[in-house]
Amino acid sequence: MDKATDSSGLIFRQDYFADDKAWAALVSLLADTFGIDLDPLKRLGGADPSSMPFGWFDESGLLAANLSAFAMPIVISGRKVNAAGLQSGAVRPPWRGRGLYRDVTHKALDWCAVEGFEAIVLYTDKPDLYTPYGFRSLPMHLYAGAAPEPAMGAMPARTLDPWKPEDLALLQRALKSRTPVSDALAVCESAAMFLINTQFDPDVKLSWLEDRQAVIAWKVGDDNTFVLSDIIASTIPTLETILGGLGIAPLAVEVLFSPDKLGWQGEARALDGGTEFMIRTDLDISLERPAMLSPMADF
Repeated sequence: MDKATDSSGLIFRQDYFADDKAWAALVSLLADTFGIDLDPLKRLGGADPSSMPFGWFDESGLLAANLSAFAMPIVISGRKVNAAGLQSGAVRPPWRGRGLYRDVTHKALDWCAVEGFEAIVLYTDKPDLYTPYGFRSLPMHLYAGAAPEPAMGAMPARTLDPWKPEDLALLQRALKSRTPVSDALAVCESAAMFLINTQFDPDVKLSWLEDRQAVIAWKVGDDNTFVLSDIIASTIPTLETILGGLGIAPLAVEVLFSPDKLGWQGEARALDGGTEFMIRTDLDISLERPAMLSPMADF
């Protein structure tokens, strides 16, 4: 039986993103807890409009504990699933051990049930914290292998900068009409997560293939390996087309999602990143092939 929540001296608030001070309190909580800055999201189109935060605030407006839910439709093994994601879960040290995180977790799960989501997903480095709520881990795999020959005659790509208004507008249009990058496991939308993730890894480049109407998120990894993080397009171009447009000819490739639409096959390699991807659902869902969510969809 759960212990009673000790919320003495605190005020519960829900759906508070429209309040600038409360938003700043969440930014502060995440910066202090995880060392990440969520504030640029306000200038990149704002939080996902479906977001529903649950938080305990002290009288000064400091956010003591929080967990947020948002709509995150995904494809798993070719099936579109009406899923929700849980994110921004944290409790400040002075308020730990008082049942506050358990409380906001129950509130978030209850909200997801009322909203009719078929599944709930999250990332965590503490999977034992969520198994009592019915979550289970799905193993994540990237793909690695030799690079194909770049396609000849491709129109050269141009670099995108999300801080330029015209490039941000292009990205937002592309994200609205994107198709899942894989039928094995991929997000269907999640524009806000893509845009904020452009700020978390300075090595990731965004390139626009005009003739394919495709945004390519990529970087160069160890040993000059081409690392493909995500593709935003209504039709996914092949890997050789992408390399041709980028004007590069690497020897090796890593794809950070299942490459079933790329016209290329690599070797699946288990991802050991310290965090686990977990799902809670009554549906009969499993991965039919090794896969992972693009890191540009991390939440």
